[in-house]
Amino acid sequence: MNSKRSFLCAAAALILLIAADQLTKQLAVQYLYQNEPFEIIPGVFELHFLINKGAAFGIMQNHQYFFAAVTCAVLCVLVWVYGKTVSLPRFRPIRLLLILLMSGAVGNLLDRVRLGYVIDFFYFKLIDFPIFNVADCYVVVSVILLTVLILFVYKEEDLDELGRHLRPGGGKKS
Repeated sequence: MNSKRSFLCAAAALILLIAADQLTKQLAVQYLYQNEPFEIIPGVFELHFLINKGAAFGIMQNHQYFFAAVTCAVLCVLVWVYGKTVSLPRFRPIRLLLILLMSGAVGNLLDRVRLGYVIDFFYFKLIDFPIFNVADCYVVVSVILLTVLILFVYKEEDLDELGRHLRPGGGKKS
């Protein structure tokens, strides 16, 4: 797949994934805000509306500008890495996971910029896990799968090649 087509497909996937995240958050506002939690599996899992002014697990409350700046910086790096790997067919799984990761970052960034907080609504009551959203799922799943790829799927030679493409001058053997 040529790089222009790859970028167009990536952009379309990003838009669809972000739209799905934003739609679920809008539904959470519409149906859960100021209502009792909706139990999916009693005592185990429920939909529970929460305004999160912090980061993961609610840490660093009320630092929205900091989170937005860090997210923008990370997004720049992710786009750059995507661009550097677009011509390497065997790294397609990494590119797909970068799209998922970027979608999650943008989904929560939109909330922070537009609302000043992130809308969370998934709650595993059984283990009292912090309340989260679809964008959070994108980020966690992509990071876990990227870790699995790097640790268990790609060989050292593959990672060396990837590293060469990410260095200045990209792809030229030193």
